[in-house]
Amino acid sequence: MTAPQDPFYTVKEEIQESIDKLQSIFHQWEYIRLNKGEHIDLMKELLVGCESIEWQVDELDKAIAVAARDPTRYGIDEAELEKRRSWTSIARTQVGNVKKAVEAGKEKNSTGTGSLNGTRQELLRLPDDHSSQKGRSNQYTVRDDDDFISSESERQQLLIRQQDDELDELTASVERIGSVGLTIHEELLGQEKIIGELGLEMDSTSNRLDFVQKKVAMVMKKAGAKGQIMLVLFLVILFVVLFVLVFLT
Repeated sequence: MTAPQDPFYTVKEEIQESIDKLQSIFHQWEYIRLNKGEHIDLMKELLVGCESIEWQVDELDKAIAVAARDPTRYGIDEAELEKRRSWTSIARTQVGNVKKAVEAGKEKNSTGTGSLNGTRQELLRLPDDHSSQKGRSNQYTVRDDDDFISSESERQQLLIRQQDDELDELTASVERIGSVGLTIHEELLGQEKIIGELGLEMDSTSNRLDFVQKKVAMVMKKAGAKGQIMLVLFLVILFVVLFVLVFLT
């Protein structure tokens, strides 16, 4: 069985696309600050994606095991089986690495949240003589928040610009499709007109042919059998005369 006809390669392409998408989301997740809503949402999406891809790879391994029992039935050899096992192993490793990193980040996220709550409790228990240090800490926190808000605003503006560009491209594509549709419509109208004219000509020709056939039938009927014989003899004599004039003179 050739590669384009083998269902293995179809499933393989789908799984590879899922892995590429998973890695893209993972890179996006790495650059988002901890304890933020988007960071947590991406983390959940990554874990669900890892489980889904792992299940698909397991099913593909089962299919490979079935094919390995009788390779000749499926038109494959041992080298092809080893190639397929190698790919599933690599795919499982890629997904496993992403899953480990996300789970580690999840633990870090939980630890960071707990440490932040503990720090807040410690600050609440500080005596009044540490109020100046608290003020400086609050200033640093406000500054970090301002920086984060600024970066988030810039990122949102970048996303909006990207969406505007995509909408412009989509609009241009729709306009091109509309132009092509109008051209096809005009071509169909032209062909319909030509077909209509051809139909009228065929009807006219058919009517004239029927008229001629009726006239011939009437002439033959009036002439009778004797007249038909005389007509045939006349045509034969005319043919002989023309033959003599053309070839013997």
